[in-house]
Amino acid sequence: MSSDDLKKRVFMFRGYTMEELRKLSMDSFIKILDARKRRSLLRGIPRRQKKLLEKLRKARRALKKGKKIVVRTHNRDMIVLPEFVGLTVGIHNGATFIDVTFTGEMIGHYFGEFAPTNKPVRHGAPGIGATKSSQYVPLK
Repeated sequence: MSSDDLKKRVFMFRGYTMEELRKLSMDSFIKILDARKRRSLLRGIPRRQKKLLEKLRKARRALKKGKKIVVRTHNRDMIVLPEFVGLTVGIHNGATFIDVTFTGEMIGHYFGEFAPTNKPVRHGAPGIGATKSSQYVPLK
């Protein structure tokens, strides 16, 4: 591999470049997705997702004018489409909205995959009153 190959790495999704993906119709794009997402989109987009889609398209137009809009949503089951790349979406995780900026690698994934609903438990040292035996831990 030459140094030019390392500098000029082009994003590909199932053999398509980003420009080719953006030019594809929705039906053509659906055909290259995996079975679960293809089935979901072929069954039709629910009203709440259509509403979100319109907001995201409006945010895309605003981004071209130089404004950055963060669209907030509870729709965790929306699939990332090529037209969303570059947009920032606040995805609700049950407690707060987590801002996610979509990149090419996120195409074909669900929104919910990028906003974890729980965080791992971090057990620290026992504090005062944690258990009966912790009363006898000498204070430093």
